[in-house]
Amino acid sequence: MPAFDNNVDFGNLIPELKAWNNGEGIDIDQWIACEGDHKHLIGCARILWPNFVEHDGCILRESGTVDDENYRAFLAQAGGDKTRVEAVMNHQHIVDLFSRSHHERPTREVVLYLGRLMKEIWLVKLNHDFPGRKITVNFSEDDPKDLLEYEVTFFQER
Repeated sequence: MPAFDNNVDFGNLIPELKAWNNGEGIDIDQWIACEGDHKHLIGCARILWPNFVEHDGCILRESGTVDDENYRAFLAQAGGDKTRVEAVMNHQHIVDLFSRSHHERPTREVVLYLGRLMKEIWLVKLNHDFPGRKITVNFSEDDPKDLLEYEVTFFQER
């Protein structure tokens, strides 16, 4: 099975699609045209297509500036293993992308869909920004007890 499947049942991922048009439903493109918010799209684009920076030979997600003190602490804790530092500093828990103010938590299927999507997009972006580097993007699909454990991360193979 491919890592990311484009044949997705969006009605399963977004159940309210089925309720539109007096229960006849609506497709995802029409739904976005009705409900979409440009501010959310800009934010989502930043998450899916982030900026990356190089710091001390490591590739890191840019979030403002890289905190060198934090980086050095992770490097010392990892015994100088920059691959481990990248994996820790670049991880993103999928559930952390959602507002805690909403009552509806994402399902496992939603988290898997988004994790697979992020993995594929980040790999394309990293290969675009750092051609010739051997970069691994991980998204484990094990079945943890807590959805919070699902995360995407990346690191260079050294």
